[in-house]
Amino acid sequence: MPLKPCFIYSIGASSLLMLIIGIALVLSNVFPNLMQSLVKTEVVLRNGTDAFEAWLDPPAPVYMQFYFFNLTNPEEVLKGERPAVMEIGPYTYREHRPMEEVVFQSNGTRVAAVNPKTYFFERNMSRGPESDLIRTVNIPAMTVMERFKDNKVAANLISAYMLSQEIGLFTTHTVAELLWGYEDGLLKALKVVDPNLDDNFGLFYKNNGSDDGEYLFFTGQQNYKDFARVDTWNGKSSLDWWTSDECNMINGTNGASFHPIISKNEVLYMFSSDLCRSLYAVYTDDMIVKGIPGYRFAPPFEVFANLTVNPANTGFCVPAGNCLGSGLLNVSMCKQGAPIIMSSPHFYQADEKFVKDVFGMRPKKEEHQTAIDINPLTGIILRAAKRLQINVYVEKIPDFRQTENVPTVILPVVYLNESVLIDDASAKKLQVIAVQKNVVENIPFMLIGVGIILGGIFMFLMCRQKLPESSAAERQPLLSS
Repeated sequence: MPLKPCFIYSIGASSLLMLIIGIALVLSNVFPNLMQSLVKTEVVLRNGTDAFEAWLDPPAPVYMQFYFFNLTNPEEVLKGERPAVMEIGPYTYREHRPMEEVVFQSNGTRVAAVNPKTYFFERNMSRGPESDLIRTVNIPAMTVMERFKDNKVAANLISAYMLSQEIGLFTTHTVAELLWGYEDGLLKALKVVDPNLDDNFGLFYKNNGSDDGEYLFFTGQQNYKDFARVDTWNGKSSLDWWTSDECNMINGTNGASFHPIISKNEVLYMFSSDLCRSLYAVYTDDMIVKGIPGYRFAPPFEVFANLTVNPANTGFCVPAGNCLGSGLLNVSMCKQGAPIIMSSPHFYQADEKFVKDVFGMRPKKEEHQTAIDINPLTGIILRAAKRLQINVYVEKIPDFRQTENVPTVILPVVYLNESVLIDDASAKKLQVIAVQKNVVENIPFMLIGVGIILGGIFMFLMCRQKLPESSAAERQPLLSS
């Protein structure tokens, strides 16, 4: 039975309409923009949002691993030979880092908070106990010698005292002492002269259970790109340690959160109080973490390059004009005068000279690069690893016999790996969001697909409608004969 023409033409019209609507939606990006608008309204530091709860008390476990460099040839180093070190670790700590003293300001556009960090030793994730002994450079002694090297009288008096107490350039302490602090004999003696001097020393002395200062963050209420961006730190909108305004800028977030809707060509800025500076990361790869799509961002070589490669880094040469080379950062001015030099582990991305100066350095991108994997829609961190190495600037100081003929060298002490992996509960939520995103963004293509199918049906029906007419025409001559 022939189908009614109006029915056939309605199918054709529907096909055309579906194709037009689908193509229009694809070109206008209506559904992706709708999805992004919904995310922008939810990813705000405001009571009641998931973003605020995750910022307030991150659900994903954070671990801090320490790898020490045990000096194996101290006597030879004092005679001028190349230092040889052996990496020992990891010594792993679970990190608890909630936001506290949270106060909203400026009609909810900013929020003040402190971020105390408490560390709990994880023996089953560590090489050994905290009582393991490590031989390394005597940082308090090196600091004192550097401070008084231009005062000949004081230098000779301090050197004589150090000799009488058998205080040398190198020392041996437990992991716990090196990290969290111990009473130092030289500092205790100098405290008699300077009562304000703290006679305890540790690489992270007073950092366990304390915060690094008060932050004022943007909430992202006015602009989604300002989500968790640092406005001021300790009441200041810029630093004063470096020799240029650009280097003293406080840029980006604190590295624990990022704004939503991230593109591959974006530059992500972060402020690190550990490094006493801001830095940035750029896109490097697409990643999949627990079934969730992500972009990997990492600091490029230029971030720590010397001024010949990146003139913008001139301000990080302190004192002015004193540049150490690519891959190193002198942070002595923000570490109470201690001759501390920061770098990536094993001098990754640093000048080859620093790798060759110390036997035992084996830089590897996979193990020593700092990287962050971020879900581009929500800005949630899927996986991250912040890797830094603490070194000491060691040199021969004529008035201190303790340095003997030691070579000038950047001597590694320890490197840290602060890592996080999204927890399963948060991962499941993101997986649902990823599915919803794919469904919503594919609605236009579904309409186009339905339009193509209807178009095929329309063509089939049109051909079938003409078929009986042509058959009747063929039979007519036979009947007349």
